[in-house]
Amino acid sequence: MKKILINIGRSALCYAFYFMLLFNVTHLLANNLSIEYNASKLLSIQQINISGTITDIKGTPVAGATIQIKNTNKGSVSDVDGSYTIAALAGDILVFSALGYKSKTVLVDNQLTINIQLMDAITLLEEVTLNAGYYKVKDKERTGSIEKIKATAIEKQPVTNMLATMQGRMAGVNITQTTGTPGGGFEVQIRGQNSLRFDGNRPLYIIDGVPYASDPIGTGINSPVLPTQPSPLSSINPSQIESIEVLKDADATAIYGSRGANGVVLITTKKGKEGEIRFSSSISQGVGKVTQFMNLLKTPEYIAMREEAYANDGITDIPYYAYDINGTWDKTRYTDWQKELLGGTAMITDIQSAISGGTAQTQFLLSGNFNKQTTVYPGDFGYKKGNVLLNLSHTTENKKFTSTVSVGYTSQKNNQPRMDLMREAVSIPPNAPALYNDDGSLNWENNTFNNPLRNLEGLYEVKLNDMIANMVLSYQFTDNLQLKINTGYTTLNNNETTTIPSTEYNPAYGLGAEFSSLIASQATRESWIIEPQLNWNKTIGKGKLTALLGSTFQSQKGNQLVQYAFGFTSNSLIYNLASASNVYTLTSEESAYKYQAFFTRLNYNWQEKYIVNLTGRRDGSSRFGPGKQFANFWAVGAAWLFSKEKVLENSKILSFGKLRASYGITGSDQIGDYQYLDNYISTGINYNGVIGLQPARLFNPEFGWETNKKMEVALEAGFLKERVFLTTAWYNNRSSNQLSGMPLPGTTGFTSLQSNMDATVQNSGIEVTLRTVNIQKDEFSWISNFNSTWARNKLIEYPDLESSTYANQYVIGQPLNIQKVYHFTGVDPQTGIYTFKDVNDDGMLTGIEDKTTIKDFNPQYFGGLQNQLKYKDWQLDFLFQFVKQINYNAASYFGLPGSQTNQPVNVLNHWQQSGDIAPYPILTDGSNSEAVAAYYKYFESDGAISDASYIRLKNISLTYDVPLKKYQCKLFLEGQNLLTFTKYEGADPEFKSAGFLPPLRVFSAGVKVSF
Repeated sequence: MKKILINIGRSALCYAFYFMLLFNVTHLLANNLSIEYNASKLLSIQQINISGTITDIKGTPVAGATIQIKNTNKGSVSDVDGSYTIAALAGDILVFSALGYKSKTVLVDNQLTINIQLMDAITLLEEVTLNAGYYKVKDKERTGSIEKIKATAIEKQPVTNMLATMQGRMAGVNITQTTGTPGGGFEVQIRGQNSLRFDGNRPLYIIDGVPYASDPIGTGINSPVLPTQPSPLSSINPSQIESIEVLKDADATAIYGSRGANGVVLITTKKGKEGEIRFSSSISQGVGKVTQFMNLLKTPEYIAMREEAYANDGITDIPYYAYDINGTWDKTRYTDWQKELLGGTAMITDIQSAISGGTAQTQFLLSGNFNKQTTVYPGDFGYKKGNVLLNLSHTTENKKFTSTVSVGYTSQKNNQPRMDLMREAVSIPPNAPALYNDDGSLNWENNTFNNPLRNLEGLYEVKLNDMIANMVLSYQFTDNLQLKINTGYTTLNNNETTTIPSTEYNPAYGLGAEFSSLIASQATRESWIIEPQLNWNKTIGKGKLTALLGSTFQSQKGNQLVQYAFGFTSNSLIYNLASASNVYTLTSEESAYKYQAFFTRLNYNWQEKYIVNLTGRRDGSSRFGPGKQFANFWAVGAAWLFSKEKVLENSKILSFGKLRASYGITGSDQIGDYQYLDNYISTGINYNGVIGLQPARLFNPEFGWETNKKMEVALEAGFLKERVFLTTAWYNNRSSNQLSGMPLPGTTGFTSLQSNMDATVQNSGIEVTLRTVNIQKDEFSWISNFNSTWARNKLIEYPDLESSTYANQYVIGQPLNIQKVYHFTGVDPQTGIYTFKDVNDDGMLTGIEDKTTIKDFNPQYFGGLQNQLKYKDWQLDFLFQFVKQINYNAASYFGLPGSQTNQPVNVLNHWQQSGDIAPYPILTDGSNSEAVAAYYKYFESDGAISDASYIRLKNISLTYDVPLKKYQCKLFLEGQNLLTFTKYEGADPEFKSAGFLPPLRVFSAGVKVSF
């Protein structure tokens, strides 16, 4: 079946290329016949051959600029040195334009040479065209909330996952990196958490019109080195992205119906452009290091701590197992284990190449990328990714028929240690023995040292291959009517293995390969989509009416097989399941998802001043039972361009002003497949030669769609010819009819029943975006972009919450992402033991009655400040990201103060005698049971939670355009996560999970040439 599908895909691509070639040949013949037919007429017209050079304000040639005769299809394109030629008539008007520059017009009056200098297009923001998914809209005319970043910002960042390029650059979009290990994932929230389910808040990703499933394809048990499963979005090469648009409010997302409840991310890849064939290539080399290490005890301080702990416990004879202080280990030895285990340098190599060009009818782009990264861990581990992208576009000479084909293929291989070394790196005693013996073998120090490098013996490996292909065909019947068909196909194959060889264990145990084990996973996912659309527009009165009618047919299938093997004849055969003495199938399942929808949009624009936008969609999903499979979603948006009113039309201060608002309903079916059905799984137990079945889920056909009601009001204003542009937005979203598991008593045999809860979650906030052109001179310019979001998440309704099993997890009127904890009241001056507030004064600390302190882990506000400075051939870009938040502090990394684990230097300020006022408790090795119990209560209190706000120099890029005539050459220096300003004392304030490698500080330098 797999081979058949592959052959079908290949055949489809071959047919697409065949038709593209056929169109080219046909129209080439037609053009030749037309030229011969009209030869006599052309000879009677006197044309002028005009030539010249196009440069920017610095005198640098502008390659690829378009020179077009106004109101005709005739034109030309400038060469790499900015030169051009074009034949025109006296009286014609030439229009000179290029991406990133203001257009310029010149009247032809028998001149033979016209040299043009184009100005940077840094103003007139409302003229920018935005991708709204099924249609495009000018920024000044949009009624919805859409954020955009372009290739110029994306390609200046030394990252491999496109989600990293969005951090700190978009209001309302909160992105958190979960690990610094290559290939790791990101958590993305657009305007907050709508669903009670953590995995029910993913946005919809669309790549060139094709939906791309972002949910992890792995098993969740194969990658303990990663806090979240590998992100499929790492397959998208950032350097091949033309723009990323994020749709946020109901007006922008309702046309996607249930898929737009959590926002929509539209990714547009680069396309070929008309002109001579151009080749570009870049190569960069970078290094990555851990951003910061925690300040831990050195050997003298550590030994003193341990000795004091035993003294406090009344132990004079040091136990035999206290190897760190009983003389077994050298008490003068010191090793900085953070530097030893995490202090390596990750080497990063990135190579990009592209070739593009074409005629006025046919354009193409072929680009490729190879990226290789090592890690900061000891050993030979690394991540490799290679991909290729092909885009073909063809338009007939009469401009009626257009076809576009895009195919992208990516292959990844990630080879990492099975376990992250972060937690051991901070906890190993500083006087622990050396890692290796003299002969190079691992040192177990006579069975007294649990060598941390044992974790490098086990490997986690993932091989991921995926393809995204789409074809768009459109035909313009009349000036007002267009038919378009969008088709897409995606396929993804993921293979994961985790090995636990016997070499992880101390050789003294005598464990051989018979104790080695392997977990192997194979997963595939493929989908196809067809979307026919009809676009119509007509001028009615003083306005223009635009209508869109379309439908969606989508199918997705997945397969997964997870096996556990134990007991091998040799560790060299650990990847061979046939060599294992025991093989168990943990998961063997197949899933299918079908989706169909009908959607429409009506937009009326009266005098480019008053705009109304109506969208609607009827969705059908196979994830719900009969009678619940279809739902309707809609939105209405309106905008008033008040700057076009006569009283403000000639204002010297206000150059643009718009008030917009929207309201609508979107939904969600992110509950997984077959959740409403009775499900049975294999027991895996052989009884009389038969493997039995057991029920896994109860039947419930009554649950249906989540709904999300969205409201927004926004003001956009440009001042001083838009040298200052301000956007402020207030939004209020309410998500109800929550899809979640209803907990059941254990006596039923099931833990939960899938159902809709009456809970309602509200997300509200204020977003501010400010763009300023601070300086604009011929040789120097300075532009700033600022965004900030103040967001509030709140559970506003949950009937009978107090009597439910979620009573300790949620609170009416509080956010979803909270922790109910004890209130820490400090260290008892008399006993030196942690104390906590006994809320009900019963003399005991119990979770239900005494965990009443609520801590909100959602950011209070977040945003970024980006600056761009240009001076002659130099350009400097840098971005500061800021977040106001709390998190679990450094205590979450460490064990009991006084026990055989290292501690932060702050522990030196601990209680020592009666009357002491200190932040840390009495030291103990564990014999003081009261102190131990209080210590573990401390992790369940607000004492273990502290301010984790930070300001980070997220990205910096310095480029220099080498002044060459025939070629374009650019030298660049880039950095990521360079500086972090924070009071947080843990490994990294961005993290939500302790014990994993934080994001790395990366420096990269390279060169890019094009000709």
